[in-house]
Amino acid sequence: MRNHFASLDPAQRGWMDEAPSYMPPISLGSPIRASTVGRVHSSANEDFSPGDWVAGLNALEDYSVVTPGGYTRKVDVAAVPSPTYFLSALGISGMTAYFALLEQGRPLAGETVLVSAAAGAVGSLVGQIARIKGCRTIGIAGGAEKCRRLLEDYHYDAAIDHRGKDRAQLSAAIAQAAPERLNLVFENVGGDILDAGLKQLARGGRVVLCGLISEYNNTQGTTGAHDLWQLIVQRAHIHGFLVSDYATRFPAGLAQMSQWIAAGQIRVDEHIEHGLENAYETLMKLFSGGNRGKLILRIV
Repeated sequence: MRNHFASLDPAQRGWMDEAPSYMPPISLGSPIRASTVGRVHSSANEDFSPGDWVAGLNALEDYSVVTPGGYTRKVDVAAVPSPTYFLSALGISGMTAYFALLEQGRPLAGETVLVSAAAGAVGSLVGQIARIKGCRTIGIAGGAEKCRRLLEDYHYDAAIDHRGKDRAQLSAAIAQAAPERLNLVFENVGGDILDAGLKQLARGGRVVLCGLISEYNNTQGTTGAHDLWQLIVQRAHIHGFLVSDYATRFPAGLAQMSQWIAAGQIRVDEHIEHGLENAYETLMKLFSGGNRGKLILRIV
């Protein structure tokens, strides 16, 4: 398959070191895994013909040898504004937001939902889906511009800028935005931001642990959460999420997301960089917050 676009996701710890994880680490000299969308160049499988568009988990490379099954699937690019949608709202980011929020978070109308990294590819979708479900949404992001986008583009009810705030200040800002406390925390960051959310959990609150991006590139060791005691105090629970557990149910999630997008209920933002030679600099934008929307690399 000739790769046309690749999705650049935060470097999962299990991919980059030898700690036990859900996938084997990437060995030195091996291609970097990435979600890709491309066209079949040649095929020995009768279900895939040259010219077909295919999405899957492959690598940052010009061509990939693809096998059926797993994440590999044919996609209809004529049904979307751009093939890149199968890397953003109709890709792993969209399926993560959809299943993590609805299946693990189980939001109810009238509840208050806190989302960290709320302007990111997953967080922006989580906030919009929670709003569709009738929830009050609070987003945490870094910088005034991202907070503006939370309110104006993704229609969060409140936005909190985490920059320049320590754990106590973040907790106070959340308390002000959520006077009746938090029913659901959708966590993408970890560290102080997770602790600040735990401090404001309501009785029976839920935490969906989707990501810990503050830890992924930390050479000083992990920060971890210090206030897990609140899970006991509030009789709350925390649940780790992996989107691969829901791969067989992607068709249902894709159908619903497509309906919401077509109805104008979901806004999709993408940040597209160009050239495989710029892969490293593009990936680093995830850790500096330099991307605006789902970060995608155009290879062809």
